[in-house]
Amino acid sequence: MPEPRTRIVVGITCDLLDVPQPAPIRLRAAAGTTYTQAVINAGGVPLLLVPDPALAHAYAHLIDALVITGGHDIDTRTWGTPLHPKATIMHPQRQAFELALLAAMDQRPHVPVLGVCLGMQLIGVHHGGSMIQHLHDHLPTANDHQDDRAHPITPTVAWASSAIAKLDAGSLVASNHHQALDPLPAGTPLRVLAHSADGVIEALDDPRKPFYVGVQWHPERTAEAALGQRLFDALINAAKATPQA
Repeated sequence: MPEPRTRIVVGITCDLLDVPQPAPIRLRAAAGTTYTQAVINAGGVPLLLVPDPALAHAYAHLIDALVITGGHDIDTRTWGTPLHPKATIMHPQRQAFELALLAAMDQRPHVPVLGVCLGMQLIGVHHGGSMIQHLHDHLPTANDHQDDRAHPITPTVAWASSAIAKLDAGSLVASNHHQALDPLPAGTPLRVLAHSADGVIEALDDPRKPFYVGVQWHPERTAEAALGQRLFDALINAAKATPQA
């Protein structure tokens, strides 16, 4: 029986940023230190993943857990859906990388995955979902999901059998997004774990896997630990409980 791992390497996806400057190196990979600090606080070792689709397979076999971070919008033209005028799309190389990484992680279902905001949306579209591209076109309460405003979520019955069942779903979460997932399509392995009061999908999982969770809020910026830091703690604990494979 393999020894449980004590130092968990957590891959954290990065933005690709084109930074205008006199220097010849403009394109930079970056991730918010709130993600790395949350992983460190949970006892993990953060590893920033440079967005290169050719490295997706190698990364999937290197890391003990994965955090897919927030960022700009998904380019829906990839699936033949026109962009909303309010969309600000992520760098195409980042989108290609993270979709390739999710495909690689499908081959390693024992490795825990946490998708945050954009990360949850990518998990959704990777499994056949589609996007609400601008909440303000659909919800009078759309502003409640921006500027890290704290708001409650309502768990579904699936929450009780999920990998995050022990977390207090009654806590407030911090969100900053203008897009959201449409209702999940029939036949997807994903299930909804929580909604907001206005019906936005706030959390989902794949119950076939030990820990494969997406949340629409930003736990790395959520003040209440119950749905903030403890989500990263749960990710690390799930990785520690997974035998080396």
